Formats: sequence, C-alpha cells, structure tokens
Amino acid sequence: MQLYEILLIGIALSMDAFAVGMTNGMTEPKMRLYKMLLVAGAYALFQFLMPVVGYYCGYAFSAFMGKIAPWLSFALLAFIGGKMIFDFFRERRAQKRETPVYVQKPLGAGKLLMQAVATSIDALAVGVTFLAEEASVGLPMHVVFCALVIGAITFALSLLAVVLGKKIGDKFSDKAALLGGAILIAIGLKILFEAVL
Repeated sequence: MQLYEILLIGIALSMDAFAVGMTNGMTEPKMRLYKMLLVAGAYALFQFLMPVVGYYCGYAFSAFMGKIAPWLSFALLAFIGGKMIFDFFRERRAQKRETPVYVQKPLGAGKLLMQAVATSIDALAVGVTFLAEEASVGLPMHVVFCALVIGAITFALSLLAVVLGKKIGDKFSDKAALLGGAILIAIGLKILFEAVL
C-alpha cells in the first residue's frame, strides 16, 4: 500500500463526516469558530481512533463489527435525522397556532458524539485492512501515522463542510432542519444499503 492510497482512503472515509458537518453548519448558521473546530475535531478523532482499534483488535473484532456497524450507523443517523425533521414540523405547527416558536437547540456534545461514532464506524474495517496489508506487502508508515493522516484529512474536510453549510444555511435557514434531517437519514440508508447489497 502506498501513501497516495492512504490519502485516498482518508478522503473516502471522511465523506460521511463531510456531509454531516455540512448539515450541522446549515442548521446552526451562527456557529462560532471554536465550535466549528470542535465538530471537525470530534470527527477527526474518531476517524483516527477507529482504524487503530480495528488494527489492534484484528480479524475477530472486525468480523463482529462488520456485521453490526452498518445497522448501528443507520440507527444513530436515522435517530438524529428523524428528530431534526420532527422538530421542524413541530416548529411549523407552533407558528401556525401562533404559539411560542420552538427554537432548534444548538449542536450539543451528546449529539456530536453520536454523529462522530456513526460516521466513523466503517473505519474499523480499514484498520483490519491495514493489518492485512502490513502482513502481506507492508504499510508505508506505522498504522498510527496512517490513522493520523486519515484524521487530518477528516478534520480539514469537515471544517470546510461546516463553513459551506453555514453559508448555505443562511440562505435556506427556514428549511435547514428539514433538509439536514433528510440528509442524515439518507447517509444512514446509504451506509446500510452498501453493506447489505
């Protein structure tokens, strides 16, 4: 395995985090820089940790996680996305009744943790792939450094995604929660279908 392949793996693994980060930016267009860095950092941390865990736990762990990972990712993302859609329609009903409007809560630590785990579970299998590559042809660097590359790529792309989401969110703020919830559910379904089909 060559360094460019590690870079491509990092880009591929960060795509779910990119989409979820964009959703966070859309639904919270006034997000401050420190929180944007926290979101990107959380995604990057888990994208770094999961390959290392997969590598050191080996094939036995990956066989088990390979079976439940898509279902777990789908459940977490569908729950978060479904709640966003539910809150959107609850706010709409409140506006029609002219009752106090429900204000969507900013992204909290629990929700961010669930997102970070859900978007990085597939990286466990990459850790096992690294183990197999090291046994056959070798890795260009130690697995921890490979995982750091993946984490760094995820951080950069996730931060970019939040910034882009904020710009889009300003234009579509009234529909951002609905769109964001639908995106999260779609990502969960994509993960599930890729594993099942």
